[in-house]
Amino acid sequence: MGPLNLLLWVLGTGLIVIGSARVRGPWRRYRELKAADENVARYEAWRGGVRGSSPTGASAAMELLRRQIRTGAGIVVAGFLLVLFGFLVGQA
Repeated sequence: MGPLNLLLWVLGTGLIVIGSARVRGPWRRYRELKAADENVARYEAWRGGVRGSSPTGASAAMELLRRQIRTGAGIVVAGFLLVLFGFLVGQA
């Protein structure tokens, strides 16, 4: 176990923590918006109205949140790869 391994592990763990923190808030808000959107769809179906296909403010917000979630998840994956690479460098 050398200094390169430790550096990769620390950087990877840091990225995992940062990515997780970035995903937590948007994911919670996305689930709330999704539930509200499904509730509106059920209400309109019950009422017999036809829901328009034009984008709504909620759908635009959900797309923005999905983008933020993908970015945070990418950071987490990069952190896992750094930690894995730290183990692989130690084996070589």
